[in-house]
Amino acid sequence: MNGKWFKIFAGAAGVVFVTGLAFLGKPAVQNVSAGQAAGLPGDSMQIIQKRGLSPDDVYGALSTYVPTGKYDDYLMMSSGGHGGQVLVIGLPSMRILRLIAVFEPESWQGYGFGIKDSPLENQEGSLPGQKPKNVKWADTHHPGLSETEGKYDGEFLFIGDKASGRVAVIDLRDFETKQIVNNPVVNNNHGAAFVTPNTEYVVEATQFAVPLGGEYAPISEYKEKYRGLATFWKFDRAKGRIDMANSFAMELPPYWQDLADAGKLASDGYVFINSFNTEMATGGIEDGNPPFEAGISQRDMDYLHVIDWKKAEQVAREGKFTVIQGMKVIPLEITRQEGIMHFIPEPKSPHGVDVSPSGKHIVIAGKLDPHVTIYGIDLIKKAIENKDYEDTDPYGIPILRFDAVKKAQVELGLGPLHTQFDNHGYAYTSLFLESAVARWTLGEDKYQAPEKPWTLVSKIPVSYNVGHIAVSQGDTVEPEGDYLVSLNKWSVDRFFNTGPLLPQNLQLIDISKTGDAMKLLYDMPVGMAEPHYAQIIRADKIKAWEVYPEVGWDALHQKKSDTAATEGKTIRNGNTVEVFITALRSHFEPEHIKVKQGDKVILHITNLERTRDATHGFEISEYNIAASMEPGETVDIEFTADKPGVFPFYCLEFCSALHLEMVGYLMVEPAEKKEYLRLSFPRTPCLPAGRRESSDFSIVWKTKSLDSRFRGNDRGQREK
Repeated sequence: MNGKWFKIFAGAAGVVFVTGLAFLGKPAVQNVSAGQAAGLPGDSMQIIQKRGLSPDDVYGALSTYVPTGKYDDYLMMSSGGHGGQVLVIGLPSMRILRLIAVFEPESWQGYGFGIKDSPLENQEGSLPGQKPKNVKWADTHHPGLSETEGKYDGEFLFIGDKASGRVAVIDLRDFETKQIVNNPVVNNNHGAAFVTPNTEYVVEATQFAVPLGGEYAPISEYKEKYRGLATFWKFDRAKGRIDMANSFAMELPPYWQDLADAGKLASDGYVFINSFNTEMATGGIEDGNPPFEAGISQRDMDYLHVIDWKKAEQVAREGKFTVIQGMKVIPLEITRQEGIMHFIPEPKSPHGVDVSPSGKHIVIAGKLDPHVTIYGIDLIKKAIENKDYEDTDPYGIPILRFDAVKKAQVELGLGPLHTQFDNHGYAYTSLFLESAVARWTLGEDKYQAPEKPWTLVSKIPVSYNVGHIAVSQGDTVEPEGDYLVSLNKWSVDRFFNTGPLLPQNLQLIDISKTGDAMKLLYDMPVGMAEPHYAQIIRADKIKAWEVYPEVGWDALHQKKSDTAATEGKTIRNGNTVEVFITALRSHFEPEHIKVKQGDKVILHITNLERTRDATHGFEISEYNIAASMEPGETVDIEFTADKPGVFPFYCLEFCSALHLEMVGYLMVEPAEKKEYLRLSFPRTPCLPAGRRESSDFSIVWKTKSLDSRFRGNDRGQREK
């Protein structure tokens, strides 16, 4: 360690030490200021005392501070709930680095505001009679990073939309959405998106059972006509796209499937999916029936779905499927016959299934059971081989004997939900009702904690009502034991009140030390979304571009654009006007776009910059157009010029000292008025014979330059 960094480290440690002494009421040093003793500026202790900071406060500040020009060690990819997007958060600073536009329009990024090939406007797949591109909101829940050999590879991110049954693909070279796929068989999901260890498939499981394919069936036929679905979206890594043609799905019983996780190492080849409402309750409180919350909580056990996805893949290849709305679906009967799926009893109302780093253990947490239950993959395989069943469900799926596959149970507390792992041999489970995170030990896994296996070690309170948690690299075969983030649903009194709608509270916890040593570092308000689930990746695994590889880059297809502009020009072909526009500090070329009312207008705008951060924007508000062009990018915009007038356009990004001068005009000339002649005569009522009255008439004709009107009557009077 060189002298400079030693002084900084020593000074930081000194602040904590001196602050601790100050709070104990003891003099820090004799005849020397506290700041000097700490090796920091002399006013450091004055700041600490003035703000009333505790030793823990100072420790948290030093632990999370990232100096100017330095970068975070980790990136957390967090869902945005019904904000519809994805948040990128740096750790340990807890700074929001990026909001990724996914399922909702976002004007800063020019997403969903006139760009011709936007994924939002060109979604793939849909249910009959629906127009998915008109769905402008979403409820994002579970992001999944692409993996290679069970490790995050930093190439792609997938995210599901619970509300509409959609999955999106995000390319982490530019952190932009490239594809949105609508499930054509169902209209919701929850266990999405999770990936197999080499990202062969992106797994999507439904939440609510519905008649498949968008069909209608009364709720009275729930058991017969309603079904769940597990979809295995084939991912083409080379193209960066989900391959719908080579994807398949599995029909599931009408239980409510919940979260999912793919096996790894020892459990590679399996997918595990929670379920609840194995009672198949249908609600109807308005008709005197038990409400859903009561009806689906009657049984002590629900069913963990254990799916051999490699066997399912082979069955689909053999053609043993039906086709529903273009999707290959393996029927329940085939699943039973081929032994693709088995059930395991799991504690009631589970909301978490998580596979340990070795793949040997599958951890289940039931919200209404104070324990976590651990199953062994070796025991599961043995029970399947020996057909050690305790029963079958109403659809013929065998249920493995609980005691035959259970490895251990650990009592943790009230409302256990979601589990993550570190490289010290610990597991961490969120406790929703208790508002805490529990640390407990694994047994016979890849890493071994110093304490006794399968033992609760400690808890740390969080604020408040924690849902999911995320540990650095915690879903992989190589987790790291630095940080845990508690994604809390309520913040209550943690931040200044800005009205009845409160932010979510994400809390950063230091888990680097073993034993009873977890320490809260930071509270982060999130006031634009409701994060549900997150994954944390080492920042050095991300290889994002600083500028696009070439000038004229098609960011949607990640290749050179066929419409890239190197100079400004306008081409008219009949009623179609094609304009090639260049953007360069600080002007557009051309600056005048002249069209006629009714013309089809196609704009190809290329940012010629090669300087990092030299982004340009473009807007025509009257046509609801907003675009963002990062350095080197080309965007295509199409619209019909149906509104005559003069419309200024300008660069949306403050790009230079002459930014305000980077403007132009769209001039839409009114359509030429056609000449016409109109004769109009008031109706004359029928009169008795021998009587005659005059009737007024008018003749009107118009041209571009003449508007004449003659009025008269049949007595020969005329007025011009």
